[in-house]
Amino acid sequence: MTRSSVVVRSLVTALAALLAVVSASATAPAAPQPKAPSDFVALRSVDPTILQEIRYFTPHNFVGERIDGYQQPLCLLTRPAAEALHKAQAELVREGYTLKVYDCYRPQRAVDHFVRWAKDLDDQRMKAEFYPRVDKTRLFADGYIAEKSGHSRGSTMDLTIVRLPAGPTRPYVPGRPLVPCYAPKAERFPDNSVDMGTGFDCFDTLAHTDDPRIVGEQRANRQLLKRTLEGLGFVNLAEEWWHYTFKPEPYPDTYFDFPVSMKSLTSSP
Repeated sequence: MTRSSVVVRSLVTALAALLAVVSASATAPAAPQPKAPSDFVALRSVDPTILQEIRYFTPHNFVGERIDGYQQPLCLLTRPAAEALHKAQAELVREGYTLKVYDCYRPQRAVDHFVRWAKDLDDQRMKAEFYPRVDKTRLFADGYIAEKSGHSRGSTMDLTIVRLPAGPTRPYVPGRPLVPCYAPKAERFPDNSVDMGTGFDCFDTLAHTDDPRIVGEQRANRQLLKRTLEGLGFVNLAEEWWHYTFKPEPYPDTYFDFPVSMKSLTSSP
């Protein structure tokens, strides 16, 4: 056999092996996704009147793209947290308001996405809106980004209040000029919520719930949300007016990674 024949035969053998691997990969079943414990529910099944604007399913967030793990724009929570929100909603509706959630359960893969983004100092596409006064090198040190999030335990949510009847929120269009999240309400990205002094996910000290610079109607709105939720067992994160955790948490030490999807609920088909 000539040397050229040996080379050709070797190449054919290698190609056949490669094709076999590709074929096996194409036909192999996808790895099953983790499921939520049985006491996780979709908020809409407990209270369909609470508005949902799940920002991490959209590109309108500090990263600028849909976040890993958000397969559907859903609020998933432990049942005790969802039922407590239902009670809060009943109180607010009597006063002419509704709750609106921006985020609820957040899988660990989403948190990992945040961490990768924070380490990429060249990606500054959303800085002008979400962190105009913060250097990106400070996001970990200042506590804006962490490798674990209470959201992954299932009893934490980000939310606001909207005056009834609720009007629509203008859709976000990537590429439009960005306005600082702490700008006056008439100037920053339009949101149908009441004026809380900053937008959601504003990396700025003005977002601290009791910042003394927040006065008048803005302070009253924050206090209405805080007073209502704290009366039902929720605890606010002092650095974020929108961030609340229901206590006691069913899973205080567990960080889940199932996707945000109805298929993740064990009660779903």
